Amino acid sequence: MLSNEKIKIFEDILCEELQVAMGCTEPIAIAYASAIARDALGARPEKIKISLSGNIIKNVKSVIVPSTGGMHGIESAVAAGVISGRCDLKLELLSVLTQHDVQAIEEYKSTCEIVLEELVSPCNFDLSIEARFGEKVAIVRISDYHTNVVKVSLNETDMTEKYRNEQVESGKSLKKADRTRLNVQDIVEFADTVDLSRIKPSLERQIEMNIAIAREGLTNDWGATIGKILYKNGEAPLKDKLKGYAAAGSDARMSGCELPVCIISGSGNQGITASVPVVIYAREHGISEEKMLRALIVSDLLTVHQKTGIGTLSAYCGAISAGVGAGAGICYLQGGGYREIAHTLVNAVAILSGTICDGAKPSCAAKIAMAVEAGYVGCEMAMCDKQFYGGDGIIQKGVENTIRNVGLLAREGMSETDKEIIKIMLGK
Repeated sequence: MLSNEKIKIFEDILCEELQVAMGCTEPIAIAYASAIARDALGARPEKIKISLSGNIIKNVKSVIVPSTGGMHGIESAVAAGVISGRCDLKLELLSVLTQHDVQAIEEYKSTCEIVLEELVSPCNFDLSIEARFGEKVAIVRISDYHTNVVKVSLNETDMTEKYRNEQVESGKSLKKADRTRLNVQDIVEFADTVDLSRIKPSLERQIEMNIAIAREGLTNDWGATIGKILYKNGEAPLKDKLKGYAAAGSDARMSGCELPVCIISGSGNQGITASVPVVIYAREHGISEEKMLRALIVSDLLTVHQKTGIGTLSAYCGAISAGVGAGAGICYLQGGGYREIAHTLVNAVAILSGTICDGAKPSCAAKIAMAVEAGYVGCEMAMCDKQFYGGDGIIQKGVENTIRNVGLLAREGMSETDKEIIKIMLGK
């Protein structure tokens, strides 16, 4: 039986992870930092130097920034954040921009000197902004995850606590719940037994928002329309419908759709991938809402569990972890318990581990489709009592050992791959 302490930790993790964001979270984090800089200065900066870790550069280079009329790139994210100025809205700060503001963003980009440099940091998610207005100098730093403000200063006067305190909702702590307490067996028991009352609002928001953007992707021509191609106007087999729905959400999101998404592991694409296939599968089979919510818990927490060892950003495509999580959630819907869910995870990892992340862009939708495919096949194997065994590649006996190996592969083994990807993308 899970202790009350562990139950609270798992609930806290879900509440912390299932946050709302509008647009790809890396450019939005840049916009957020830029809005803080404007707020600290009390004016729109005249000059900005922005320093970014390589993985952030990778994820901002090609993706469209919402509410900018189709603009993309780092300078657009900076300008959009400054023009918005609503740092109180965090990852939703661009939602207040209007069509009138698009011209203001263009004008600001042409008048403000924006200098970019790569930030050498042991943290794979790290950004710093130095903004100037007259004699005033504001410095903002966000590190480790997208809203973690670790430094704000104005002319060397520390203002960090002011902005860190603004992040905290009533009664919540700045300290994140300990993700290392997660393990597959406890996640399944938690999903089976937890009183849903505290976490149900977060799960319902995840369903509402992520299904809405998936439907938008299936309705209109966003990106390469991967979702529409797979969905085939609803005539596709169920497996392809699941892939199509999830891919369609990314089609829309990567191409500037202004609908918000409920993120997980700091990523909207991962939030969509972990949730949408589980919801569509449950609805197609007439499964109860409660069972669907408990399956979402399995998918969400297994996604976070895998990502804990990988890190916020890496060369390892995070959609794979979320697709694996979705496969486990579907396994739960099919009546699978700990044993089947553990085998689903191991099977899916064996199928598609090591897919590279080469930045946020329209082709993420296709990677999401393949991640959902791997999760689904892994589930089908497990429910037929078939599995891959320890010694098959990076698979090791025991699901926790395999998850640990994935973390090592992504964090250590692919670090040089990550550097090479960034060099290629920057034309070096």
